[in-house]
Amino acid sequence: MTRTNKLTVSTLLGLLLSLPASWAQTAAQPASTVRLGYFPNLTHAPALVGLERGTFQKALSQSGQGKVKLDARQFVSGTTLTEAFAAGQIDIAYVGPGPAINAAGRGMPVQFLAGASEAGAVLVARKDSGIRSYRDLGGKSVAVPSLGNTQDISLRHILNENDLKSRTDGGTVTITPIPPADMLAAFGAKRVDATLVPEPWGAALESQGHKVIGTEKTVWRDGKYPTTVLIVNSKFAQANPALVKAFLNAHADTVAFINRSPAAAQTAVNAQLLKLTGEKLDPRVLQRAFARTRFTTALDPAALREYAALNVEAGYARSAPDLTPFLRQ
Repeated sequence: MTRTNKLTVSTLLGLLLSLPASWAQTAAQPASTVRLGYFPNLTHAPALVGLERGTFQKALSQSGQGKVKLDARQFVSGTTLTEAFAAGQIDIAYVGPGPAINAAGRGMPVQFLAGASEAGAVLVARKDSGIRSYRDLGGKSVAVPSLGNTQDISLRHILNENDLKSRTDGGTVTITPIPPADMLAAFGAKRVDATLVPEPWGAALESQGHKVIGTEKTVWRDGKYPTTVLIVNSKFAQANPALVKAFLNAHADTVAFINRSPAAAQTAVNAQLLKLTGEKLDPRVLQRAFARTRFTTALDPAALREYAALNVEAGYARSAPDLTPFLRQ
């Protein structure tokens, strides 16, 4: 996909700078806290690395808006994050495209700021499940991080492509929500037969002998799809354009660091995962997970619109919303 098909951070920064004066709060009244939502997943590496290196806090402190505190909160799924977003408890968030599009469709004040990661999700089958291909998922239990999240929508598309359905749709596949960090324990207890899960949890399962039957490239669109995007509450953006600009610049710097120094980025991710989950991953697991994930600030409007169509196919929306106002093209 060519660069011209995507919205870049430089383009989005230009849009922020050109916002009407009525959108901006007076300089004397900026927010004193920026509330950030994210997940403890590798697909949210820009959040994890930015937090570990202090990049976000530094950018906010140097934004010229006085003393601004970063309040970072982890969530287990996009569903719970968007609920907090709807309740006005989160200002900026790293989230999957599925929940972000759902939020837009439900009329939440959401604006897409930038891309964060692409691909980075795999379908793993328990080694003794007998599953060797997508078609073998019939009659099995498959876990996703939460119902309605990005992997859930992707899974339902995979089932549809293989003439299968979930039990709730009259089929034989049981879809079970389990937080990604709990997937290792779920497989060990044989609670589920397979999972469509974001990295690094897919690579962690694979390291225990479980089988990847759907790579990041076969899940959808040959791997050219967003897994995590950066969004902002549009009301917060209207009131605090300088803070949003500072955060967006820090996000771009963090993504550049990840791509420039992958070994250091993996160390930072592992340090954050240890703090958040109490567990540190084998560096070889992280290397494998990184190889399946791309980090980018670019947004692909075409991919997002196709994802909105999959959301309708999955039964989570009656129609795909017009994303143009939320992408601010």
